[in-house]
Amino acid sequence: MTAEREAVIRPLGRPGDLGWVAMRHGELYAAELGFGTDFEAFVARVAADYDADDSGPKAAWMAEVDGVPAGSIFCVRADDRTARLRLLIVDPAARGLGLGSRLVTEALHFARDAGYEAMTLWTLDKLGPARRIYARLGFELTARTPHEDYGSGLMDETWQRRL
Repeated sequence: MTAEREAVIRPLGRPGDLGWVAMRHGELYAAELGFGTDFEAFVARVAADYDADDSGPKAAWMAEVDGVPAGSIFCVRADDRTARLRLLIVDPAARGLGLGSRLVTEALHFARDAGYEAMTLWTLDKLGPARRIYARLGFELTARTPHEDYGSGLMDETWQRRL
């Protein structure tokens, strides 16, 4: 018999949170997709920009399992009417606990409460589990273009939904 694991979603803001987001993205995308440190640097810039940005309503959350970081998501201003979802990740050890859906749902509720009318996100076609979460939660794929920054054969995808 196994003990039930405690999975919680909390606001991002503890020392080390932004570093964990960049590090874990770098580690997982290298292991799962063969990406290099240029992708980790991109994530670090997005995280740093989040911390410095005061252009409109924003929030970010960390998922933890048994007190250990296990995921993240950011919601930032795209424009006056549109929120942008960024940096969704769930650690492989925590997958299957529903954390990805919980994180996206948290961001959707925040964006709606903050007065945004829509949400958009950018992802890559190879991220099947995330894409399934987006589709299940009402996002629609609106654009696909080739993406060569981190390897060949990738497609950028833009997904959107009304709030």
